[in-house]
Amino acid sequence: MGRTTKCGDRRTDERGASAVEFALVVPILVILLLGIIEMTFLMRDYSSLSSSVRAGARTASAAADAGPGTCEASDPSPPPCTPTSVPAFAQAAADTIQQAGTAMPREDIQWLMVYEAGTNGFPLGQSTLTCSSNCVIYVWDAGLGKFRYSSGSWASASVNACVNDPGRHTVGIGMQADHTWLTGMFGDGMTMQERTVMQFEPLEADRCKPGTANAHA
Repeated sequence: MGRTTKCGDRRTDERGASAVEFALVVPILVILLLGIIEMTFLMRDYSSLSSSVRAGARTASAAADAGPGTCEASDPSPPPCTPTSVPAFAQAAADTIQQAGTAMPREDIQWLMVYEAGTNGFPLGQSTLTCSSNCVIYVWDAGLGKFRYSSGSWASASVNACVNDPGRHTVGIGMQADHTWLTGMFGDGMTMQERTVMQFEPLEADRCKPGTANAHA
């Protein structure tokens, strides 16, 4: 009988120790699981951002000769549109990003930038995604359900798309968006940026840049 009691006490002690260990390990496992979930959603949004800028850059790079933007203003209060001081390929890039399927809510996108890229891949004269010359900004308009022109200019006739020309221009697409943490483990949220650049696809020699016989305008 005495030995039975000791064995029962030992089992009770083991169960108690297991319960303590479980209580210590579970919070760690929960935190790890929540962290994995948060990182999964972060990677989803970053992947969407990266995919969007690549799609926009492909569209813009293929349309160096699209000419200036068109902004019909017969209505006294026209909707936001791309003015003639901005190349039509900028709006085309914004439309491509708008139409592309993405897991990221478009309302989270702060702005979309279309710009002439310097050798460092940023807007001319900049080392960050700061709009300078030959740069256009679009913002998401939830009411219109599309990106609308916000600011900036870039003369479409100034684009150089001549093959083998050392001055051939490169177009860049940059985006900034908000990412909201689901659990609040890492705060309320964070700001993400992504960009990509592509050289303009070459045009025929007689229309590839200003000064040629049939220069695009």
